[in-house]
Amino acid sequence: MTHDVVVIGGGSAGYAAARVAADRGADVAIIDKGPLGGLCILRGCMPSKTLLRSSDLLSLMKRAGEFGLIASEIYPDLGAINDRKRALVDEFADYRVEQLNSPRFRLIRGRARFDSPTSVRVGSESISGRSFVIASGSAVSRIPVPGLEETGYLTSDDVLELRELPGSVIVLGGGAVAAELGQFLCRMGAETTLIQRNSQLLSDCDPDMARHVETRFREEGMQVYTDTRLQHVGRSGDRTSVHFLHGDESRSVSADVVFNALGRTPALAGLALERAGVEVRGGRIATDDRMRTSAEHIYAAGDCAGPYEIVHIAVQQGEIAGHNAVAGAPEKSIDYRLRMSVVFTDPQVASVGPAEKECRAAGIPYLSAGHPFSDHGKSMVMGETHGIVKILCHPENGELIAGHITGPDASELIHELAAVIYYHGTVFDLLQIPHYHPTLAEILTYPAEELAGTLTR
Repeated sequence: MTHDVVVIGGGSAGYAAARVAADRGADVAIIDKGPLGGLCILRGCMPSKTLLRSSDLLSLMKRAGEFGLIASEIYPDLGAINDRKRALVDEFADYRVEQLNSPRFRLIRGRARFDSPTSVRVGSESISGRSFVIASGSAVSRIPVPGLEETGYLTSDDVLELRELPGSVIVLGGGAVAAELGQFLCRMGAETTLIQRNSQLLSDCDPDMARHVETRFREEGMQVYTDTRLQHVGRSGDRTSVHFLHGDESRSVSADVVFNALGRTPALAGLALERAGVEVRGGRIATDDRMRTSAEHIYAAGDCAGPYEIVHIAVQQGEIAGHNAVAGAPEKSIDYRLRMSVVFTDPQVASVGPAEKECRAAGIPYLSAGHPFSDHGKSMVMGETHGIVKILCHPENGELIAGHITGPDASELIHELAAVIYYHGTVFDLLQIPHYHPTLAEILTYPAEELAGTLTR
């Protein structure tokens, strides 16, 4: 059969592409190998944030005495936590399955493999398309650390399904997945060691944003090693040992299990992209700002294309790819000016726009100012004083370039800065917006006021 648009993958990016293409009147087929739902719903955002909610509450309950409360012994039931997660994930997945089974699309279950630039094969069936959108997602990275594969490890998929807590765990990595689930395991009661290759946790952030997370981890009993080089992994009896260089010093740590959180890689295996003339660059499908690949009629969106593994960006990319895959209207392009990211550690880390180090590398002129949550009334009342808010603006007119927040409810607060940036607002505009007292949001006005004082209107 020939379709106007064939979408490979039914996750966040793929469904968005299919929905937009169908809205434009296209005959759309979606090919998905299953299970239906996509990474975010099944093994990413929703299950992980459900677990983190439990560990956040557990941590706060253990601090009851700090707030003048007397609480009896509190302990986690990992099985019950997992049951709650499973019920929620099933509800989310059922809704996505219902969407994919809509009569607006033809849903084809199985693995797609290109036969030619205009056709793919799923099992014994050949499906042709005038245009294609590849949204095949990502998979856990296989990092070449000697002994790691032979010794075995947990992936993020495994951690999300744990019903019994290991006594001790070594977390390999310092990105969002490592930090979020590493803190979860630590708060649940596992003796946790985190080993990060970079000189800081959350290496995409500026150091002043990331250090508050590392401080909190250490306060909670986690061992954290940064600036390391993994050497090899081995097993003796029922313990796994990780050997690494910390600076120039050889070290090793042992635990019951290793959690490999060294990242994800685009899921391209088996697609036979070379038969379609689709270029892969740096392990990802190369696209332009219209999400078009090196093949004129083939688009890509989401984790398989990058450069950001963030769901709302995958949806944006999918919507643009789905629109452009249907002929007859002016093409749309992606704009990363409002790129947002959030890490749901405690404290949370959120940003919109480039980091300071990105501005320096790109030669973007800017002014910056920050203010700590430890000197803010509402956060002091809440007992949430880890973190800082930082604003970057243009040095001539004060237009906001970026905002970065590490602290309580950073994932919510960042949206105010995103709204100001969306409208090309300035620090002066931010100061004109009323902020209720006492609120966390008030803290955004403090660095804005400092920056406004250095500028001439």
